[in-house]
Amino acid sequence: MNHSANLSRKQVRAFDRHAIDILGIPSCVLMENAGRGAAQVLFSLGIAGPVVICCGKGNNGGDGLVIARHLANRGVAVRILLFTRPEDLSADAALQWNIVQKMGLSAAICPDGEFEQGLANVAWIVDALFGTGLTGPVRAPLDRVIEAINASGKRVFAVDIPSGLDCDTGEPQGPTIRAEHTVTFVAPKLGFQNPAAQAFTGQVHVVDIGITPEAQG
Repeated sequence: MNHSANLSRKQVRAFDRHAIDILGIPSCVLMENAGRGAAQVLFSLGIAGPVVICCGKGNNGGDGLVIARHLANRGVAVRILLFTRPEDLSADAALQWNIVQKMGLSAAICPDGEFEQGLANVAWIVDALFGTGLTGPVRAPLDRVIEAINASGKRVFAVDIPSGLDCDTGEPQGPTIRAEHTVTFVAPKLGFQNPAAQAFTGQVHVVDIGITPEAQG
């Protein structure tokens, strides 16, 4: 697999399995590398805050929690909106949630999608709701959350892929985040080749997570 190749959903999963099961890189290390790399892109864009990070229950949300920690460590005002119950988080995302809780970062749990003024008085919104594994339209209540983010007029930064965009086709599957910037991990995603995808991804930044596709042999 060429490092510059665009990865399909199936290839992303195979890459992760190889890194974890064959090379022995703990999944939480991959998440740490991804989130730290994404935070570095935000710093390169001149982010100063305040920032709200919208996190889902899967590993994309875990990436968002890592981003929150690294932004806070650099003095950026961060608020986390968690759109699931903590007990429903993936294992690695739960680990990151426990860390940010112990750090005392500002966080609100919004399992029903109700976040009131959560998007007000911020400079940036980080979309860490859904990753490449999404295979259908975003269901309620998160469809409303995506629509609210798009209507907010804030600068939007998507993590790996804009939530709602199909990884393989680059087509929106319903309400889909329209980002100014997307940080994507390892390589661009297959759907990014669709010219229509750019309206949702904005500028794409590729971040290394500590292993390249060539390592799969």
